[in-house]
Amino acid sequence: MTTTRSQTLDRVLVLEMVRVTEAAAVAASTLTGRGDEKAADAAAVEAMRAALNELYMDGTVVIGEGERDEAPMLFIGEKVGSAIGKGPKIDIALDPLEGTTICATAGPNSLAVLAIAEEGGLLNAPDVYMDKIACGPGYPEGIIDLDKSPSENVRALAAAKGVDPKDIIACVLDRPRHQKLIAELRDLGCGIMLIGDGDVAGVIATTNPDTTIDIYMGAGGAPEGVLAAAALRCVGGQFKGRLLFRNDDERARAAKWGVTDLDKQYDLTELARGDCIFAATGVTDGSLLAGVKRKGKIMTTESVVMRASSGTVRWVKGEHRI
Repeated sequence: MTTTRSQTLDRVLVLEMVRVTEAAAVAASTLTGRGDEKAADAAAVEAMRAALNELYMDGTVVIGEGERDEAPMLFIGEKVGSAIGKGPKIDIALDPLEGTTICATAGPNSLAVLAIAEEGGLLNAPDVYMDKIACGPGYPEGIIDLDKSPSENVRALAAAKGVDPKDIIACVLDRPRHQKLIAELRDLGCGIMLIGDGDVAGVIATTNPDTTIDIYMGAGGAPEGVLAAAALRCVGGQFKGRLLFRNDDERARAAKWGVTDLDKQYDLTELARGDCIFAATGVTDGSLLAGVKRKGKIMTTESVVMRASSGTVRWVKGEHRI
């Protein structure tokens, strides 16, 4: 599928997105391993907000830290940028600190992440759970489907790859809600990589053969699903997501943000449409990126920035003098 290049996004330079995620990652890194999730998240949020407000754009947060205007949240509906009302209209999905617990405990794969698209390009997903399944590029379209059982999806992927199901490795969030999923996958004989947090990195890992992860499965945050979908739009792969609601209040919140079909199975182009840009900076070391390191008065960062229209992936290493 060819994605038309967006002149609107050209006005918000790709590398500017990296500067935003770098600022959040550096701020959060000062609290890595300190055991205070809220403080680390607050530091990342404030740094990301300040960096976004320096950009010439009329930005709207459509995937944010929360749905209420409460500090330190970058809340859904918040306006950011230095040209509100006159600059290019940009939708923004963000997670200033993906994996707050990971950062607080100095675990792997904590990231600062951000995706942008033209106005209306990103699904305005409410802060609820989403059932997700993802795989990397190179497979027939539609090979994964949430209407299939986990075993059926693994068998289909294994057949397309030319291996046995036991040779497939699935990435799953280590949560009590996934006990049945994990048991089914283990009965099938395939390997499971359990992760404690950070399912954006888990989904993206399916696109990198070096991680050995073939498929991502399970329920996680809907906002993270949109961010992961934006990344896969840029580098290839397949993703399906369906919102999960635990009560009427969550259904009402979905309706508030324009979700009309509560049972819909979304694919990549419905979660992140048109041209989009995804950027991430490592806070702690992980499978995707190295974390922030301090060497004397210099802090080093590693980032990745991707664009859907060009399929370009740039790896950026930065030095920040304190």
